[in-house]
Amino acid sequence: MISSFALHVTIIASTFVLAGFVKGMTGMGLPTVAMGVLGTLMLPAQAAAMLLVPSFVTNVWQLFAGASVGPLLRRLWPMMVGIVAGTVAAASFIVGGGGVWAVVGLGAALSLYAAAGLLAWRIAVPSRHEPWLSPTIGALTGLITGGTGVFVVPAVPYLQGLALKKEDLVQALGLSFTVSTIALAIGLAREHAFAVHDLGDSLLAVVPALLGMWIGQSVRGRIGPATFRRWFFVCLLCLGIQLMARAFV
Repeated sequence: MISSFALHVTIIASTFVLAGFVKGMTGMGLPTVAMGVLGTLMLPAQAAAMLLVPSFVTNVWQLFAGASVGPLLRRLWPMMVGIVAGTVAAASFIVGGGGVWAVVGLGAALSLYAAAGLLAWRIAVPSRHEPWLSPTIGALTGLITGGTGVFVVPAVPYLQGLALKKEDLVQALGLSFTVSTIALAIGLAREHAFAVHDLGDSLLAVVPALLGMWIGQSVRGRIGPATFRRWFFVCLLCLGIQLMARAFV
């Protein structure tokens, strides 16, 4: 008979293999999938603390996979400042919200992101609006990250609207997610929901995350990206609705 500890470890490892697979296929989605699945098993603050190290490792890998880090930093630093400020300011919600409304917020963020993906929402961002829009989007992303542990809304649609080259967009996403991960760690530590001794569980998640990412990259060319993304967003939408429904049953 499988012990409860072994079952717990197996579920977490499987979650991060799946999350890494999605990131390997699409270049994003590890924190989103991990938070969505783990959010059904534990409090969002616990899930957020667990994803910090694998998210940081995989996103730094993605960030430095090209040569455009410097130009992207010079262009996007106001957005990054907004992400840090918003995340640290909102981290008290994911920690102190009793879990219930944090779970609802997590479900809403996942559902919104899934709906945007399924409807193929695309925005065009005129360069003249970047000076004020970039820090605003960063702050909104930070507030949602601090409240739910999800990094993607509205950062991903905004970065997709900047008309970046494909390689630059992948790096820009890596930059945004890396900064979000660091900011979330600072926010959780500030609220005493994450400490050095918590790194053990998060470190254990790195290997399955990297394994899943490698598998995703290996099979990326064998599965139609449009088909994969459609079913990914459908599953994410169902997961988001299920999380929101938990508050009312």
